[in-house]
Amino acid sequence: MSHASQSLRAADPASSGPTAEVPWTAVATVMVGMFMAILDSFIVVVAGPAVQEDLGATAGELQWVLAGYQLSYAVFMITGGRLADLYGRKRLYLIGTAVFTLSSVACALAGSAAVLIVSRIVQGFGAALMVPQVFAIITLTVAPAARARVFGVLGVVIGMATVSGQLVGGLLIGADLFGSGWRAVFWVNVPIGLVTMVIAARSVTESRAEQTRRLDVPGVLLLSAALLLLTFPLIQGREMGWPWWTWVCLAGSGLAFVLFAVLERGVDRRGGEPLIRLSLFSQRSFSLGIVLVLAVYALLTSYYLSLSISMQEGLGMSALGAGLVYTPAAVTFFVCSMIAGKLVPKYGRRVLEFGAVVLALGYLTTAVVLLSGPRLTPLLVIPTLMLQSVGGGLLITQLLNSVLARVDPQTAGMASGSLSTAQQVGGALGVAVVGAVFFHAFDNGGADRVEAAGHAFALTSLTTFGIAAVAAVLVFLLPKTPPAKG
Repeated sequence: MSHASQSLRAADPASSGPTAEVPWTAVATVMVGMFMAILDSFIVVVAGPAVQEDLGATAGELQWVLAGYQLSYAVFMITGGRLADLYGRKRLYLIGTAVFTLSSVACALAGSAAVLIVSRIVQGFGAALMVPQVFAIITLTVAPAARARVFGVLGVVIGMATVSGQLVGGLLIGADLFGSGWRAVFWVNVPIGLVTMVIAARSVTESRAEQTRRLDVPGVLLLSAALLLLTFPLIQGREMGWPWWTWVCLAGSGLAFVLFAVLERGVDRRGGEPLIRLSLFSQRSFSLGIVLVLAVYALLTSYYLSLSISMQEGLGMSALGAGLVYTPAAVTFFVCSMIAGKLVPKYGRRVLEFGAVVLALGYLTTAVVLLSGPRLTPLLVIPTLMLQSVGGGLLITQLLNSVLARVDPQTAGMASGSLSTAQQVGGALGVAVVGAVFFHAFDNGGADRVEAAGHAFALTSLTTFGIAAVAAVLVFLLPKTPPAKG
């Protein structure tokens, strides 16, 4: 057992043995926050056309409705984790959930595109305060022997939120409850958020990093600037034709990250409290894990966006019909995630290795099938989507535990914030790289929209296979974590 695992066990009296009970009420409650935050990254994609028609939004304004949330989410994520180290993870989770819920009300009531954009940016800030606490609370309150199982459930939650976003959005918009139309995708957060806050206030135990003294404000500002300079051009660049200023921003981001590392190293050397301890990245499991999270979420975000556009704009399906294409894959992901939770304690890293290989083969199979001649249909891609979900269910759920298992409890908020930031930045990178491949092929595919969509989605699958293959290699380089003792 690693030193971090021993520390976690010592810090949690309830985790005195491998049969220790999991505090499922608290764990499930914080997972609801994770589900809402991730769902809102995808659910609004389906609502986009209705928002544009109802509010008279321009294409640029509609893009900001989608991008503003992820941008704010990514920029403030690590700060959210660090504030929790200072002031308490339960407290920050409750504050984040409250901000997320209230801003959802503002989104649902928005009478103009400008109000909706601002409300979405605030909603992303609420998610950034809320999500890092989910990883930290689980890491600090669940016994090491049960942690793989709990992270398996969390992986199911993350996967279901990712895969089901467009299905849920299509159902809500199609139902048109009380004539709410697209606004229902925001109203649904309100009762869930309120109930979550009540239960969390009663069931979640407060925790903080006792040695933390103050927030590294210069670090917050410099890291926020670096992330903003990175994510803003990635989100906006393709739509605007990659003007010169996007490249200046990306170059400035690299410089800002270097300055941030120099600043944090200096703060740490003087005995201060850096926003991120760079020593975290000296741990191979954490540094490789961050890169893996970047790669995996680059695949998920961009791939499902490409599939949704292929189904709706290529095949002319409704939002609900396109969402239903995801259902078999979602069920497969759920089943394989639960299986992974049982296999990892016995077989360790080999489960992740197998999942990574299957995930890559799933993308490759989709590309081969579509490039071999058949026209794109839902029935053609559903089996290959299910194959991808077999690999994703085995890999994604347990990757979280592999990254955080060796992290010291005192840096749990810092590490989980970094991990969550990597998810959002990975999504932006995927949309920029993989999205550029898809949209270029689709927009230049000619008058036959079905053929254009099939060709574009095939090239997207081939691109994602390349990224997934790199991710698979990285999985094989992770430290071999011994199976948990039963």
